Amino acid sequence: MQTIYPSKPRFRLGQLAAHVVVALIALVVIGGATRVMEAGLACPDWPLCYGSFLPGRQMNLQVFLEWFHRLDAFFVGIVLITQFALSLCWAKSLPKWLPWTYGLLTLLVAFQGFLGALTVIQLLPSLVVIAHLAVAFTLVAIMSGVTQQLLSPGESIFPIWLRSIGFASLLSVIGQSLLGSRVATSWAAERCLNFGDSCNLLSLHRVSAFPVSLLVISFVIISFTQKDVLINQWPYLLMIIFLIISQIFLGLFSIQFGMSAPGLVIAHQLVACLLVAVISALNFKGRGIDRSSQSLFITESTLETCHG
Repeated sequence: MQTIYPSKPRFRLGQLAAHVVVALIALVVIGGATRVMEAGLACPDWPLCYGSFLPGRQMNLQVFLEWFHRLDAFFVGIVLITQFALSLCWAKSLPKWLPWTYGLLTLLVAFQGFLGALTVIQLLPSLVVIAHLAVAFTLVAIMSGVTQQLLSPGESIFPIWLRSIGFASLLSVIGQSLLGSRVATSWAAERCLNFGDSCNLLSLHRVSAFPVSLLVISFVIISFTQKDVLINQWPYLLMIIFLIISQIFLGLFSIQFGMSAPGLVIAHQLVACLLVAVISALNFKGRGIDRSSQSLFITESTLETCHG
């Protein structure tokens, strides 16, 4: 029996891409914590914070959240530029689409930095904050897909019709998350719960959660009917079900506590980001080796001495 692995450059880039996905998820969550803790303007200038890279005297929880959010974004930008450069250097042993994709990701990160600066300069306008989150979710989705194509390349594990449902699920989760961001940045939930004002936006977010959840759960159930997917990808599918259920309860509890529990609101955004990452990974996961790159062939007999 023969086991096939990606080429070494492709595997190394895939490992690095997986770390970037984690950093991007952390970036979204820290950004959510920054908003919930009202720390978006804790650093009044940009890109420095109180005129220095590390504000010592002014450091508190709010300043730390905003400062660390920027630091994580800087780290993600540097790593993506590095990956872009490596994809150009190793272009002969990598798929032709990879340098173009990394180029796009680098531009998106630059645009994300511009939106981040704009949120500070223009004092947190709602639409700019939503655009900032939209680019962040786009980065998570693309980077998660790139990771799977690097580590598990080849033909998709799904037929085209099922993959289209998967992409529809992905877009619906992102859309629902952005609607939730609109609710949060316009303070619609607090105004509705406390004063009975602006309830239409909150009601729309709550009502739209049902068709989105139904679409994602339908995608998982249909995926379970595919024998190969059931055998090999069941952890992904169970994770999606767990995240959807968690997201529903987190939303209900957040409303129940009047949006006054920061941990619940932050966890709500974390689960949304994890859903985007997992659904995207599943949609881009391949069955085998892509012919556009070199491969490393290892047989079982070669690994017998390593089994211990």
